[in-house]
Amino acid sequence: MSLEYGIPSDDTFGCVFFLIVPEQFQAYFSNWIKAIVKNVTGDVIAIDGKYLRRSHDKQSNKSAIYMVSAWSHDNQLTLGQVKVNEKSNEITALPALLENLDITGAIITTDALNTQKNSARIIVEKGGDYLSALKGNQSTLHDDVILFFENTPKNHINALNTYKTTDSGHGRIEE
Repeated sequence: MSLEYGIPSDDTFGCVFFLIVPEQFQAYFSNWIKAIVKNVTGDVIAIDGKYLRRSHDKQSNKSAIYMVSAWSHDNQLTLGQVKVNEKSNEITALPALLENLDITGAIITTDALNTQKNSARIIVEKGGDYLSALKGNQSTLHDDVILFFENTPKNHINALNTYKTTDSGHGRIEE
């Protein structure tokens, strides 16, 4: 198919994009993804937040757009994303993101920021499992996990299916 008047200008594309209602686009996008992805059982879905590069507007004093996305490892695509409100963080956006996803039988991974009781509750209620990172600044939970491993007999821990890797990157060593 060829366009009678050639490729539209960037201004024309800008006008079209300006007319898109984000909430409607998100609903259509979600329906399209649901039609493509029939089953996420056993899939690993990574939840993470990122700033969109060059999305800030210095003249209007608007900060960069921050999005929280759900990436499907098995399907190699983003299942959904939600914009984080300017005066908030991804903890408040996660429930809105999960609300629109079918995560039945999937393993949801989150970084330490989303290691929250409410996040875990929502994931379990929607039929998923979770694996969340834990840092020392979550002192009570961190201390409980240390106590568990210190007080559990070594032969019991070794009987569990365990695997340990060591990797480095981004200025840190991860085990």
